[in-house]
Parts: sequence; structure tokens; C-alpha cells
Amino acid sequence: MKPSRLLLIWLAILLAVGVVLGALQALDVEVPATLQSINWGLLLALLALAMLDGVRLKRLPSPRVQRQAPGSLALGRWGEVRLEVEHDFSQPLNIRIFDHVPDGLSFENSPLSVELLPGQRSQIGYRLRPLKRGHFIFEHCEISLPSPMGLWSDKRLLNVTDNTRVYPDFARLYGGQLLAVDNWLSQLGVRQLQRRGQGQEFHQLREFREGDSLRQIDWKATARHRTPIAREYEDERDQQIIFMLDCGRSMRSQDDELSHFDHALNACLLLSYVALRQGDAVGLSTFASDQSRYLAPVKGTGQLNVLLNTVYDLHSSQRPADYQAAVNQLLARQKRRALVVLVTNLRDEDDEELLTAVKRVSRQHRVLVASLREAVLDSLRQMPVQTFPEALAYCGTVDHLNTRAELHERLSAHGVQILDSRSGELGAELVTQYLGWKKAGGL
Repeated sequence: MKPSRLLLIWLAILLAVGVVLGALQALDVEVPATLQSINWGLLLALLALAMLDGVRLKRLPSPRVQRQAPGSLALGRWGEVRLEVEHDFSQPLNIRIFDHVPDGLSFENSPLSVELLPGQRSQIGYRLRPLKRGHFIFEHCEISLPSPMGLWSDKRLLNVTDNTRVYPDFARLYGGQLLAVDNWLSQLGVRQLQRRGQGQEFHQLREFREGDSLRQIDWKATARHRTPIAREYEDERDQQIIFMLDCGRSMRSQDDELSHFDHALNACLLLSYVALRQGDAVGLSTFASDQSRYLAPVKGTGQLNVLLNTVYDLHSSQRPADYQAAVNQLLARQKRRALVVLVTNLRDEDDEELLTAVKRVSRQHRVLVASLREAVLDSLRQMPVQTFPEALAYCGTVDHLNTRAELHERLSAHGVQILDSRSGELGAELVTQYLGWKKAGGL
């Protein structure tokens, strides 16, 4: 409980009057004795009222607060939290409410002021924006309750427990379900590659058309119908994709508001969405994290929700990437041939270890190494150089990019498929590569 501004003002006025009267007496200036008495009387009366008001404040029951928080939030997107206040006061009362928001969530329009009217519930709200993924628990709500005479305010800490989960910003993808897949992909900037061959699964028989290959002709059906009949194939389905996601220290670089790890996670979810829509199975294996996670490849759109619930609270660690251990874990669990997408940020020290690990996986699976590149490196390389510090930054950037390109070339020379991409463009480029392999006859 602390004094209100009104009480402090009255105390300051009465004390100031007392000081002035005392100073006048010290200067031998005649001051009516009644003024001194009146001032002391008012001061004692104020203290008595303050004590009475404080006792009444302590006897006031605390309002009851219910929080309506979203069960899930998207990273970086604003959401709204509603607070419903119920009370037993017989007189209108203005209170202030401050909700204790967990670390990792930013907020606006808080603390809040609300007028409580007798016999009515009051609702107020504030905005919430997640800064990181994970599971967050709301525990307390703080109320500043004024006394009946307004001389004191009392802070009451209420236990109001709620929780919410923050997922990657995947909401934009669900809107694409209402559109054709091709139109949705084109909105994301994904470039559809032309078919270089035919899929491996038979779809139907139809009349021969101009541009069809002679190998598509079904000679038995042609003889029966006495007109050229062609076989039509579709892209092979029921294939498997498994992501090897690096959660180590090399993924902690920051681009804009998101780290490389968040960009990589969003890219994996984007490709998972497309692959599941295409009838393929999607799984996940993490490494270099505090707790490794594995999700076996499964078909169906429901797998996307399983994947989201598996990774929403996954974060990068300070550990170095151990590619050999990650490969051992994957090969022990994944027996069927699959497309293995290794998402990492390659460094020059990863050369030999990564090459050995990828060669082992390539004996059984098709491998794509997706290496993220910091967007700031491209910006520094294109900036004009006018000062000595700018020259040093430019030369360091070029040297780093050249070393990185040499590493990619050495891996490519050994047959390792490399996708070098800026973090914000990784998702679209992964989907483009995936669709290109599907069109060419499977993974």
C-alpha cells in the first residue's frame, strides 16, 4: 500500500504552511495563534482520515480477473489478450491492471485503466507480439486498487494462470489451401520447372496428342481402338522426405528479426506443406541441439500439425554440428530410400567431416545440402568503398564468400548436391528444387 498523489499533495501543503508559520515566528513576525492551531488540526485530521481510509482499503475484496489468451500465436504477429474483471463493489471504482507478460513476448497498451460499475463485468484488452517460439505461461495479474477516499492505492497480485504456444509464422500458408497449388506457389515466388521427362506412376490411357513421345504409345490399346493411344503418367507419389536440421551454433546468425535457425525452420515447414500436398511423406531429424528430436516420415495433411507441435519450442544451441553422429542416428532409423535435406550453415572447417557423412548417406538416400548465406554479406559486397574501415569490411566479406564458394565446389566435385541460398529465399528455392526432381521422374 502506498500513498496516492492526492494524499501527498495535501501533506505537502499543510507541511509547507507549518514551515512558513514557524519561519515567521522565528523572525518575530506576529502570527495569529489560531492559524498554527488550525494547521496542526488539519494535519492531524488528515492523518486520521488517512488511517481510516487505509483500513477501509485493506478490507476491500480483490476483484476477480479472468484472462482470455490465444491458445497459439504466430511468431512476430500481433495477437490480443482479453481480461474480464468481476467485482463486488457497491460504488463505481477506477482501477489499473497490469498483466505480467512472460519474457519473450512484447506488449502494447498496458497497464490498463478500467472503471468498475456495480453489478457489471468489465472487459479490457491489450496487444501481444511474440519475439521467440516456445511455450509461455502467464502466472500473475497485478491490480492497483484505490482507497474509498482516494488517499491510498494498494497493489494486489492475483494468481491468474494461462499458457500459450508460439509457432512459426505459418498462417500465410493456410490461406493458400483455397487456391490451386500452382497459383499458390507462384505467389510465393516459386518457379515451376518444365518437365524433362515423365513421372513413373501410370495414370490413364488417352488419345495420342502432338508432342507425345512414341514411347508413350500403348500398342495393344492402339490395335484395339485402331487409333493411336498413349499412356499418361503422373509424378510419382508416396515418396519420403526427411529433414536433417542443424540446431548448432552456426545457425544462430541473425537476419532481420529472425535467426538463421528460424528461417531454416520456416523453409522446412514450407517444403513439408508442399510435399504433403503432393502425396509424399515428411519426417524430421534434428542434431546439435540440447535434446535431439526425430519424427518418422508420414503422409497426410495431419502430419503438418504433428510437425509444428514437434518443432514449435525447438531452439538453436551453442554446440558445434556433429555431422557424423547425426548421420549415424538417421541411418539407424531411416531404412527406406528418401530425399534427405540437410539444412545447415557451412563453414570451411566442415569440409572433410561433412563430405564423409554425406557420402555415407548417399549410398542409401538422395541428399541435398541446403547451406544458408547471411544476407548482410551480399549487402557488404555491393556497398561502395570510400574509407579504410569500409575497405577492410569489403575485403573480409569477399574472402569469406570465396572460401565458402570453394567449399561448395569441393563438395559438388564429389557429387554432393548443394543449394546455396540466402536465408529469406531458402523456402522457395527448396520447393523449386523438389518440384524439379518430381517432374523429372521422382526423388
